[in-house]
Amino acid sequence: MRYVCESNRCTGCGACCEACPQGAVSIEKGIRAYAAVIDEHKCSRCGKCGRICQINSPLEAMKPFECYHGWTMDEILRKEGSSGGIASSISSAFIEKGGVAVSCTFTEGAFSFEVIRSKSDVQRFAGSKYVKSNAQIIYKPVLECLKQKIPVLFIGLPCQVAGLKKFITPALQEHLYTVDLICHGTPSPELLESFLKQYGVTVKEAKDISFREKRYYRVCPDSRMIVRQGTVDRYTLAFLFGLSYTDNCYCCQYARIERISDLTLGDAWGSKFSQEERRKGISLLLCQTKKGKALIRLGKLHLENAKLEDAMAHNDQLRRPSKEPSSRGRFFAALEKGINFNQSVFVCMPRKCMRQYVKSLFLKFGII
Repeated sequence: MRYVCESNRCTGCGACCEACPQGAVSIEKGIRAYAAVIDEHKCSRCGKCGRICQINSPLEAMKPFECYHGWTMDEILRKEGSSGGIASSISSAFIEKGGVAVSCTFTEGAFSFEVIRSKSDVQRFAGSKYVKSNAQIIYKPVLECLKQKIPVLFIGLPCQVAGLKKFITPALQEHLYTVDLICHGTPSPELLESFLKQYGVTVKEAKDISFREKRYYRVCPDSRMIVRQGTVDRYTLAFLFGLSYTDNCYCCQYARIERISDLTLGDAWGSKFSQEERRKGISLLLCQTKKGKALIRLGKLHLENAKLEDAMAHNDQLRRPSKEPSSRGRFFAALEKGINFNQSVFVCMPRKCMRQYVKSLFLKFGII
């Protein structure tokens, strides 16, 4: 079996699949890793997949020349966002100026990318999504927009931005604007399915799944709280402590201060704003290009200058990839033996799981 790149480094972006003229490349999706696999019977050995791969041929990265903390002036968008609502504000303004916005939505039981042409639909992008999503399906629709000279704003993880930029030839990128999100890592959707199955929920049947409400992290399918409010479920524990990401995330080439997008957005941890403003949500914004500066001017934003050194100090992924826990192998080994998700997490993180269990009891009986 031949692979486009090292199997444990594949991001699953799918640019090689979309670019292959013979349809010979597909993404093999596992719970531990993704791999771009070449079908030898279809392959013409043109080498296009290897050349377009972001692992084999990395994009040039740029150091930010501006750094801000802030939020959108639209209180509704700010409330709906995970942090300061800046992505939604810029998307709305971009559409108003005649462009289209592209980002991840949860639609028909899948986390995938969609072209949004109406300001009223921008809220469908809102909210963090702590699971690996499918950006591959959007490359060709974006290409068609750019061929028609329709400006496109693409918001995604750095590896998804890279996949799109590798797929779109430089000659057609004049009207392409990109925003990447600071990312710790992403688990396979199969893990989310395995977790929710324990509670009688399937991803395909859910109409909505949220992972975070400002500073509160928990999985809520269709607004249903799986664990007691004030505690953290085990899917979220595994995510926050880096147990469940796919292999490539631990050697991510984008976990550094140099970025490949026009703008970078994340959480403004360590900001000096009041407790009230932090409760409402504050974003970190890094600007790398003139296009990024133009996007900032579009949105109705409240921004204040921040130090790049402070941003790096409070966001590890601006310095290095997430560290693979020594217990990660035990986690996947337990799952492969048929042990359910929650028990598999407990095997690796017994103290953290017990702490949440005890906290749940205390909340139940009104002790805290």
